[in-house]
Amino acid sequence: MYNPILAKSFSHYERKTLGWYAFVVMLIVVFSSCMVFKNHLYPQSVNGDAMNLQLSINAAEDMLVIKDTTLLKKLETETKDTEPMCNCNVFEPLSDYCETKGDIRVQGNSSSIFVMSHDFNISAKNNSWTIKPYARKGSAGAMSSVKSWTVKLVQDGEKIPKCSIYHGYPAVLFSLGGYSGNHFHDFSDLLVPIFSNSQHFDSEVHFLATDYKPWWIGKYRTLLNNMSKHKILDIDNENKVHCFPSVTTGLKSHKEFGIDSSKFPNMVSMHDFRHFLRSSFSLKRVEAIKIKGDIVTRPRLLIISRKKSRILLNEGDVRKMAEDLGYEVVLAEANLSTNLSKFAQIVNSCDVIMGVHGAGLTNMIFLPDNSVLIQLVPLGAMDNLAKRDFGDPAGEMNIRYLDYKIGGHESSLMEKYPLNHKVFKDPSSFHRKGWDVFRSIYLDKQNVKVDLNRFRSTLLEAKKLLATS
Repeated sequence: MYNPILAKSFSHYERKTLGWYAFVVMLIVVFSSCMVFKNHLYPQSVNGDAMNLQLSINAAEDMLVIKDTTLLKKLETETKDTEPMCNCNVFEPLSDYCETKGDIRVQGNSSSIFVMSHDFNISAKNNSWTIKPYARKGSAGAMSSVKSWTVKLVQDGEKIPKCSIYHGYPAVLFSLGGYSGNHFHDFSDLLVPIFSNSQHFDSEVHFLATDYKPWWIGKYRTLLNNMSKHKILDIDNENKVHCFPSVTTGLKSHKEFGIDSSKFPNMVSMHDFRHFLRSSFSLKRVEAIKIKGDIVTRPRLLIISRKKSRILLNEGDVRKMAEDLGYEVVLAEANLSTNLSKFAQIVNSCDVIMGVHGAGLTNMIFLPDNSVLIQLVPLGAMDNLAKRDFGDPAGEMNIRYLDYKIGGHESSLMEKYPLNHKVFKDPSSFHRKGWDVFRSIYLDKQNVKVDLNRFRSTLLEAKKLLATS
């Protein structure tokens, strides 16, 4: 339709020449459009090539090993540094810790953590912190066996170790020193804080253990494997530099044998930890037995037996009395060689647990809800200690709590000291002399023999509590 129009204005030769010019102009326009819109048309391909090229350069220069590759691309878009949040407050009684995000490099053989800074100025006063990553900082005895770690903020241009292995998931660094090996401290200082500090990562977290103890890892492997999908690193013996997008050095811990939910973004609680234990060990009972009216029901009573100190000397008589009151009684001793999973099954099968103050009562954590803990509190003005260690935690675990305070006539200390001795008259004076002095008298050298007539009422009270569950 255009030829007639063109024929009127141009000759055949002119029309041919004009066509060639138009064709060249079209090629230039198409080529220019491709150059302008190239990044919008193929963003993934271009970005992928650039990332691959960058990784190749890094591999050649730093011998970088990439792990957790599914998150690598996401992490590269979230590399903005965050200034370390280190809490070394003297008013925090249990733990010091540092939370770091960005380019974090962990050099195990020097106990150092380097935090790369790109966006903020480093002042001379707050660019380095020393952390002992164990949740009992108030105890000199515990902390003497805990390695110190340095968290250091560094700027571009400073000489720092290059990454050997890059992990795409966060890390939590903690010590297996301190009082690890004591059942109570294994839970209060380690397992509960490890859970509360890592639960929101949904198992995608690396555990870095300093002061490594293989037997401890073996004992609690079932729980640790359910908290993290990754191998636990003996970080002290690592010659490679491990790099992470974030590292928590030390365990945030605010309560004895418990969790302060308000301190964690996901509001994790001891209820969650007990649910985690039931799932890990396949514990069937969630609720304790409920005694109803005239229906004959025999609640199970677990007596935690002790063989070295704070022994219940008339354990057999207590057992017989409990059976006469309608309990089915189980005797068990918890020690280092005890299979944790099997012992958890025994505890979970019971409705009431009783024992003299000590690490064995830690096993109440496996009890079903609405069960009862009876703590025999030895002589020695340790009511506050007993309440802090087990009484208060019991409430957080939905366990009812009863205590039975040992009187002078029920303590084996009567055989060593006269009744007018300050061991009986002024126990607080031994508290003031320090933990070791107090412990040697009231914990290590004291056994108990309960007054059966007086203790009978405590066992009956426990049954009443089961009737109101």
